[in-house]
Amino acid sequence: MPATPSPDGPYDTTTLRAAAVRRLLRLRVADRLTHHDVRTVAAAFTVHWRTVRRWIDNADSHHGTYTPQGRPHFALTPAMHEALVQWHGNVASAYLALVAHGHLGTPPRASQATFYRAVNRELSAGQRAALKNGEAARRRHDVHALRPRGNRNDVWETDHVEASVFVNVDGRRTKPWITWFIDHATAVICGVAITPHQPSQDAILAAARDAILHTDHHRPFGGIPRKLRVDRGRDFLGKCVTEAFQKFGTEIIVLPPYSPHLKGTVEAVNGAAKHMLFKGLPGYAHTPRSRRDRRGHPLWALDELLDYETFITIVLNWVDWWNNDHTIARLHRRTPAQAWHADLTPIDTLDPEDLHTYTLKDGGPPRKITSKGVRWNSAYYVGDWMHGHGSAGEMVRLRHEPHHYHRIELYDADTLTYRGAAFRSDEMSPRQSRALRNARRREADRYAAKARRARKNAKPRYAATSVAATPEPLNRLTASQATAQLRQLQTPEADLHAESRPDLLNRPKPDSTRWTKPLPAPEPQDAP
Repeated sequence: MPATPSPDGPYDTTTLRAAAVRRLLRLRVADRLTHHDVRTVAAAFTVHWRTVRRWIDNADSHHGTYTPQGRPHFALTPAMHEALVQWHGNVASAYLALVAHGHLGTPPRASQATFYRAVNRELSAGQRAALKNGEAARRRHDVHALRPRGNRNDVWETDHVEASVFVNVDGRRTKPWITWFIDHATAVICGVAITPHQPSQDAILAAARDAILHTDHHRPFGGIPRKLRVDRGRDFLGKCVTEAFQKFGTEIIVLPPYSPHLKGTVEAVNGAAKHMLFKGLPGYAHTPRSRRDRRGHPLWALDELLDYETFITIVLNWVDWWNNDHTIARLHRRTPAQAWHADLTPIDTLDPEDLHTYTLKDGGPPRKITSKGVRWNSAYYVGDWMHGHGSAGEMVRLRHEPHHYHRIELYDADTLTYRGAAFRSDEMSPRQSRALRNARRREADRYAAKARRARKNAKPRYAATSVAATPEPLNRLTASQATAQLRQLQTPEADLHAESRPDLLNRPKPDSTRWTKPLPAPEPQDAP
């Protein structure tokens, strides 16, 4: 590790020397240059006075401009750069390849240490990282400017983050996902939603409702943002999400790909949750393993994991700690809550009922209330408020949360007045739900085992060799075995032949008498 330079120097004084030489040249042109002036400059730069005279001679030979000649260095050629690219930044291997191909010249050639110094001098740390690990590694060496802070609710940022903790969800170990909305100016977590699986539009809308409302059980932070920064995730760019925020008058800023630095506030919260929350919980996915644990068994037993409800409680408590107790340097060592309340920017909000309507997905054309309820998605939905309206044939409009098919919200088809909620009438029991889920899991495991076995059988195996030889296959079968497997694994042509239907009638041939035929070409006539 290089030593830290002293605050008193030495520093590069080339620019100061050039200014001092220009001053001495002007004195010489005015015929006022003395030896005392030369010694004064030499004492200031702690050099001999003859060195200052050589500086003046250097300026005379370069048209009055002091141009120091640096030490000659070994420079990389295009062939050397190509070797570094070919060996993915491995300097030692690139040097050996250049020596083998004679690109370093005849002996005495440049040493390996000289080649290392040339690479470190001509290539930056980001360029060397790109040669070794690609563009993603190079971006880690980029420098980004801080965004203007602004006022509260000027800009929000949103993102998903996968919890690095396994949680017990109905007897299965899974890693939940967290969706949150962060105010850029104050770093306040305005809204949060947690799902036991990869989130979709319903999680985004649930977190948005929690972020916009700031009364009752919601946090005292929120409102309607002027702008919202999102990445290019399909769920954030969905029609339901974009229409909901556009109805609020919020401008959605879609960031370019591979640019997490453009929403640094929410990325900082993601990193803080991974290091300050998940690492201390049981079931942490990246817990170091001992040699005895590396046997394919999970490190955490199912009964040692947190249940889903406890995990949600811990996350919500951490969110409250982040907002009210955690101090941040860029907020002048204030908590996000203190920065939020110190900002007197007015807050725009919505009525909870209107907000609930705007964040629902439209269910299509109006539907009729029958004696069985409202039919939608191959099921009937009924509500207590429907009694007395079934035979009248009233028309209602349907809205629902994405992927939530057990409940719908109904509105009057003409006035769009909220009528009430309706629930699926033939909802299956919890026992049926559990049995169906287990059956689907067994079927998925069975097909996964078949897929693994098919990939293993399709992969050829060859004999090991220590000399140059053609590959010798090992999994060769006898003629009868090959015939049996071909009979078992029908080819697509054989499948089509087996599924043929000779009893179907052939299509009738078209009637050529009803066609309009082109006129025959005129015969060529002999020239007179």
